[in-house]
Amino acid sequence: MFYTPHLQATRHLHVSGDYRGICRHKKGKDVLQEFKAFIARGNVLDLAVAVIIGAAFATITTSLTEDIIMPVVGAIFGGADFSSYFIMLGPVPETYTGSLNDYAALKKAGVPLFGYGQFITVIINFLILAFIIFLIVRTANKLFKKPEEPGAPAGPSEVELLAEIRDLLKK
Repeated sequence: MFYTPHLQATRHLHVSGDYRGICRHKKGKDVLQEFKAFIARGNVLDLAVAVIIGAAFATITTSLTEDIIMPVVGAIFGGADFSSYFIMLGPVPETYTGSLNDYAALKKAGVPLFGYGQFITVIINFLILAFIIFLIVRTANKLFKKPEEPGAPAGPSEVELLAEIRDLLKK
């Protein structure tokens, strides 16, 4: 955007890249009208709804991973929780009185940790979320499948056209 305080108008490029010329900012009515039209578009509202639903869906997925799947996976591999798997990379402060196996408490105390268990939990969480989104999109595509448009009406075949030309030439 070019800003020149001594002019009453500014020139600007819109997001789409097309030049719209001079935008008068005396009372801001043109800008507000343009903003209102932008917000009223279906894409912006759909995106806002998707972000809100996505945030809510993320909490469901996090709970599914942390409260249902990870305890089962941890039980199979001999541990109650993957987030407790870590390697200490530095010393524990002398003032620390908690457990040396508590990842969250050690991290809060400022101990440098290599938390590979928490990383595994996040990766599994991501894979579950990606798979669920795949299933939702797949189902939506099946439900809202566009009906096939009928092709162009079938015309006469080559043999029929040649026979018609032959008959016209005979006359």
